[in-house]
Amino acid sequence: MNREKKSEKAAIIMVADDEPKIRKSLHDILDLEGYDVIEAYDGLSVLDQITPESVDVVLLDINMPGINGLEITKKLKNNNKLKHIPIIIVTGQNDQELRIEALKAGADDFLVKPPHFAELSARVRSLLKVKAYNDHMMNYQKELEKQVADRTQQLEQALSKIKTASLDTIHRLSRAAEYKDEDTATHIQRMSSYAAAVAAEMGLPDFEVELILYTSSMHDIGKIGIPDNILLKKGKLNSEEWEQMKMHTFIGAEILQGSNNDFIRKGRVIALTHHEKWDGSGYPEGLKGAEIPVEGRICAIADVFDALTTKRPYKEAFSVEKATEIIKNGRASHFDPDVTDSFFNIIEDLVEIMNKLNCNSRTGSES
Repeated sequence: MNREKKSEKAAIIMVADDEPKIRKSLHDILDLEGYDVIEAYDGLSVLDQITPESVDVVLLDINMPGINGLEITKKLKNNNKLKHIPIIIVTGQNDQELRIEALKAGADDFLVKPPHFAELSARVRSLLKVKAYNDHMMNYQKELEKQVADRTQQLEQALSKIKTASLDTIHRLSRAAEYKDEDTATHIQRMSSYAAAVAAEMGLPDFEVELILYTSSMHDIGKIGIPDNILLKKGKLNSEEWEQMKMHTFIGAEILQGSNNDFIRKGRVIALTHHEKWDGSGYPEGLKGAEIPVEGRICAIADVFDALTTKRPYKEAFSVEKATEIIKNGRASHFDPDVTDSFFNIIEDLVEIMNKLNCNSRTGSES
């Protein structure tokens, strides 16, 4: 006895015909060949019973009640889950045009009733091989997709660990630069959060917003090279001291120079340009307008807002109202007009960040 196998089980053949005698005849032939047979008496019963797991080949009559065999064929072949199941049209009409119509509908083969025993068996075996190959390729593709997904997840986890380590290094390096300030951690968090919020409001891409969030913490990293007598002076700096203080932008850029890491490169730009002014009167290079990188323009307003609303050795913290008035007056002179407008669009959010991070608890050196 010839018995086809499917996962160690007999292949399953569906016989769909509205004539009981035809169904029995086909059933008996296929049973002798060792196949499991299920029957359907019309188009709806075919659709109700068929699944990718329940049927390997369909023997389908054309003239059946309700939905005819050609329409059933089209429905099955248009279904992504069922289209790989081979269909043999078995009909009493030996008509060339009908044969062509059946093949156009998606049928895989065509037999005329009553089919010869040997021919039916050969056609079914051939299509079962096709089905087995298609199943193998689909399973192979699924396995490849799973392997790719697993590998992608592993790479994402590895990149996440690298990113976490990089950000931890950045955070610790940034804190080292201002270690002698009493509230360095919250200063870094506030300024970075302000900058990221403004960047998002301006419509910068998410990855740019994230870069600004993390790299703006390095804006004053160059202060690590400023003498303590200047950095920690109780009161305003004289002109000579102020010139030395301004060097922290060059020092920060030098510390971060030469890296291929996106975070470090962005941090260098911010360290160098966050004290530039829109009208060209800022430092260290006197850049003007759009010559100033956008991240520098954003961090400028975030840094000033933090400085104004924070207690310093030479002043008390200004109220939000006073601070925003000063920033408004600096629009188009100190600050980029677009950045300023975005800042005021979300001022309530910025105040919420300020309150959350307890900004008024900090004292420190002049920005």
